[in-house]
Amino acid sequence: MNEFDLVLPAAVDVREVGMRDGLQLEAPVPLDGKLAMLEALVATGVRRIEVTSFVSPRAVPALADADQVAAELHRFDGVHFSALVANARGATRAVDAGVADLEYVVSASDGHSRANAGRSTAEAVGAVGEIAELAHGAGGSLEVVIATAWDCPFDGRTPIPRTVDVARAAVTGGADRLCLGDTIGTTTPLRVVQLLDAVRRTCPGVEVGVHFHDTRGTGQANALAAVQAGVTQLDSSVGGLGGCPFAPGASGNIATEELVYMLEESGVRTGLDLEAVLAAARVTEDAVGHALPSSLYRAGGRSVPRPVPMA
Repeated sequence: MNEFDLVLPAAVDVREVGMRDGLQLEAPVPLDGKLAMLEALVATGVRRIEVTSFVSPRAVPALADADQVAAELHRFDGVHFSALVANARGATRAVDAGVADLEYVVSASDGHSRANAGRSTAEAVGAVGEIAELAHGAGGSLEVVIATAWDCPFDGRTPIPRTVDVARAAVTGGADRLCLGDTIGTTTPLRVVQLLDAVRRTCPGVEVGVHFHDTRGTGQANALAAVQAGVTQLDSSVGGLGGCPFAPGASGNIATEELVYMLEESGVRTGLDLEAVLAAARVTEDAVGHALPSSLYRAGGRSVPRPVPMA
């Protein structure tokens, strides 16, 4: 090892969130289109897929078919499927539909919590125990995703102690894992590492993942900083699709193909095949009917040497 080496893990576990976070801002995609997208994503070798969200169809019409999507998951082997929920009602729906591994969103800021869930952060934290009981009772697990962990579009910068308090309360309430969300894509590598350190010190032994948006072009840098800090659970969305409908200005997630390219080229195994991810991006582009924001997708993947013109 020399002074220029990066300290990186041998492997990471990527969770594909394009089926949920990627589609929630889109016009509703027909079920056949979603299943084509899901089939292409499974073919990438990804081991975890956040496949839908059991939330109000009025609030997020693009995911109104969550029960129908869940009914088709038996067709796909070897993938850990999970669903996002916003309250105990959604958790009950998910469990009844056969999806017992849940992600429950708690906003660290009151402003976003009220816009996203119609209640305060304290009220949202108070529901962790009930949702954990529902998930565990069905043989599943609960991950609490802390939205606006760094910044809020309504309240401004989220103080580190506030996010830490939410993390502590979530674990006390029964959360098995945590995920820190940069909902509006404003954080930077130093702030990433500072918050990760504070949360880990408060919740030792609890796995902490990250969910970054690339709204301001820092998403991949933040992912690299998190991985250097020892994080091995990362969210990404095929083609960089997605955003939060309740956070003004929150554009796409970090792109799965860009994350895979960066990490694999740095010697970190992801288990995903880059060409298959690019193929899934093409299927996704067809499904949503517009161009995807991913720079790597637009570039066509890895650089391929061109033949020298004959004189």
